[in-house]
Amino acid sequence: MVLSDVNHHKIKTNGIWMHVAEKGSGPLVLLLHGFPETWFAWRHQIEFLASHGYHVVAPDLRGFGDSDAPLNPWSYTWFHIVADLLGLFDHFAAQQAFVVGIDWGALAAWNLSLLRRDRVKGIIALTVPFMPRSPSIKPVESFKQMFGDNNYVCQFQEAGRAEKGFARYDCLTVMKKFMLINKTEQLLVSPEMEIIDYLETPSSFPHWITEEELQVFADKFQESGFTGGFNYYRAFDLNWELLAPWQGAKITVAAKLILGDKDIGFDSAGGTKEYIQGDIFKSLVPNHEIVVLDGHHFIQQEKAPQVSHEILSFLQKHS
Repeated sequence: MVLSDVNHHKIKTNGIWMHVAEKGSGPLVLLLHGFPETWFAWRHQIEFLASHGYHVVAPDLRGFGDSDAPLNPWSYTWFHIVADLLGLFDHFAAQQAFVVGIDWGALAAWNLSLLRRDRVKGIIALTVPFMPRSPSIKPVESFKQMFGDNNYVCQFQEAGRAEKGFARYDCLTVMKKFMLINKTEQLLVSPEMEIIDYLETPSSFPHWITEEELQVFADKFQESGFTGGFNYYRAFDLNWELLAPWQGAKITVAAKLILGDKDIGFDSAGGTKEYIQGDIFKSLVPNHEIVVLDGHHFIQQEKAPQVSHEILSFLQKHS
């Protein structure tokens, strides 16, 4: 699809240059992508929300696309990410903004709300609910206990390992393997196999994305590589240590959670569906609403019209 009148530029924030795609005027709405995406993942929502009177800003998060990508995983804590985003708020002279995020972008939105609720009008998180911090076990060890040593989170921890595996494929094939994934169970990989080898390469494209659109993502990762994205996973345990003072803290801003019923692990035992229906999530995010759509992980692309309208209804309700 062709995006008209989208302004692309770079902003200096928190010591890095961050690329943003910007359109429209009105209340500021930040759209935060996940892995492996860039600002382009929000192409449908940028046009839609701008046409309904909002100032839409979709950055490439640090480590992705045309934004700076520090090599050290310690530069990818939530304190870094939140400071990056607050720098965008300040650049656009916005005391507060709405924040919409998917995957890692959803976690960024949750943590921005946790650390600086005074700057957030409300958040919409796609695919990833707010999760409580375990007081006793680090995240990577928790993943090992639940899914074994060779789940993809553990594979991504070792510097260079995932990069080497991904390099065996061209970037368009990597995009096909990740973005067109249709598995609903947890990704459990045998010890001798890398996650990138385990994922299938679909032979056809679904209706919601074209090869040309996937190539847009592939071209950016061809330029930047994947290390920046892997560094979010490599900062898991460091974030756990740094966020200890917020143990048990609640998300008090208005929140909306949008999920696909065919996302990985959504409907499995102990999965996302069971968690969001339980008391822990309700106690940690007391002011929330939940929408479950017929779809997979990259729901803002797969179900673009529905997601766009769900975002708009939340913005109008809380403006």
